[in-house]
Amino acid sequence: MKTLIIGGVAGGASAAARLRRLDEAADIIVLERGEYVSFANCGLPYYIGGVITNPNNLTLQTPESFRARFNIDVRVNSEAVKIDPESKTVTVKNLSSGELYAESYDNLILSPGAEPIRPDIDGIDSEIVFTLRNIPDTLKIKEYIQKQKPRSAVVIGGGYIGVEMAENLKESGLEVSVAELADHLIAPLDFDMAADVHRYIKLKGIGLYLNNSVKAIDGHTVVLQNGKINADMVILSVGVLPETALAQECGIKTNRRGSIIVNRQMKTNVPNIYAVGDAAEAEDFIAKTPAFIPLAGPANKQGRIAADNIAGIASEYKGTQGSAVLKLFDMTVATTGLNEKSAKAAGINYDKTYIYSGSHAAYYPGANNMSIKALWDKNTLKILGAQIVGFDGVDKRMDVLAAAIRFGAKITDLTELELCYAPPFGSAKDPVNMLGFVAENIVSGKIKQVFWHDIETLPRDGSVTLLDVRTAMEVSRGKINGFLNIPLDSLRSRLNEISKEKPVYVHCHSGLRSYIACRILAGNGYDCFNLAGGWRLYESVINERTVPEYICTECK
Repeated sequence: MKTLIIGGVAGGASAAARLRRLDEAADIIVLERGEYVSFANCGLPYYIGGVITNPNNLTLQTPESFRARFNIDVRVNSEAVKIDPESKTVTVKNLSSGELYAESYDNLILSPGAEPIRPDIDGIDSEIVFTLRNIPDTLKIKEYIQKQKPRSAVVIGGGYIGVEMAENLKESGLEVSVAELADHLIAPLDFDMAADVHRYIKLKGIGLYLNNSVKAIDGHTVVLQNGKINADMVILSVGVLPETALAQECGIKTNRRGSIIVNRQMKTNVPNIYAVGDAAEAEDFIAKTPAFIPLAGPANKQGRIAADNIAGIASEYKGTQGSAVLKLFDMTVATTGLNEKSAKAAGINYDKTYIYSGSHAAYYPGANNMSIKALWDKNTLKILGAQIVGFDGVDKRMDVLAAAIRFGAKITDLTELELCYAPPFGSAKDPVNMLGFVAENIVSGKIKQVFWHDIETLPRDGSVTLLDVRTAMEVSRGKINGFLNIPLDSLRSRLNEISKEKPVYVHCHSGLRSYIACRILAGNGYDCFNLAGGWRLYESVINERTVPEYICTECK
């Protein structure tokens, strides 16, 4: 049995290695257009930033190591230029010699990956413009920095790779700006969770231009819809598209985006042809809709599943939920599952809540709070998605939540999780438990919520009571217009100042003290609503919405 694999890296390389482990007699050939068959794609920005100092460490496997360990024939600089499903052959071009030859197969796995989008803007082909997809791209950027010694860089696009590149270019000593068409960085985050990221990245000295498209690259100037930025180099990071022209030409079905349509066994519509990785359409694990979620973890799993099915082992890929984590200097950003935009698009009746909890016991040195947001289905209570922005301990909480989603947990099930605790690592009531406790109170009706986006529309005409239960010192640092301040510890003795005939909307710093205030008020006959996420979240989001990121001198 002969299996031909087009493309290496995550999907193709994992398929090849898995197939060999399952079938020692199989004839396995990997065709890779580039020079490297298996490399650490996600590590590329960190070589540019100097965190990874040896470029050889980015290479996970070589043709020689594949041959030695797995007895796999890896052919680099070999481009598949045509697939003939009738004869079950692939026409291959040796890019070193120019030779064309035909290679037969019994089974074919397509793992061509995705290519960076190059927008149709003036100056896009300038020698100062770079994309980052592979090791040659990385070496080219690194060499440009070392030889040309640029002083400034603009990253176009604020997704995961764009933000990682901004960090690493800054660490390389450049003045860095990020231009992003959307109103916030990192698309899987909701705007309210991205607000903390915006503040932090600007604190680190990176310019941020949101809601702003790039119109042209004119010499060393990036011309925006509003304003201009000087740049000695530009990194394009506006997303990727599946590289599937070869598949389309031979009759393999693709969707609107160009992703290869596969079933759960990773089979295409053409017999004996499979597709894996960024080129293959995935199913959103939660929404059960077609999705494009290019991540290394799913690509590896899909390669394994394709190999299983070729070897006769029934195996299915059950969907991608989009679990991802990002390092931004000392900050950690993590997401899994649906955000509000995707939940609305899927037509799901959802609820949400926020908490602000410490990474470990507050009395043990070094604790930092993290912002956590969770969405759940109001009908089933199943967790739909989560987002965390913080510092220490973010990744392990998100891993717990990602696992909970994968196994169909309800938001209230989080209260029952028994997680590891010692003061340096967590709290007796872990943030994941706290998320469950807060949601359980909402589900059971012990608390009613109001959200940051509702505050501006609350009447200030006396028909409702707006109550701030923070301390006077906290209020002196900033407050929401129209809110009466009665500190929590004085609330019981001052209930006579609050009318029972009106609903009461309460906030504190994070939502915890205002929850306690609402329980006091409810116990005394009041109708109370708690501001989810508290003043901290409201102030962060509102400032991001109202404070301009820059002054457009050309627009004055």
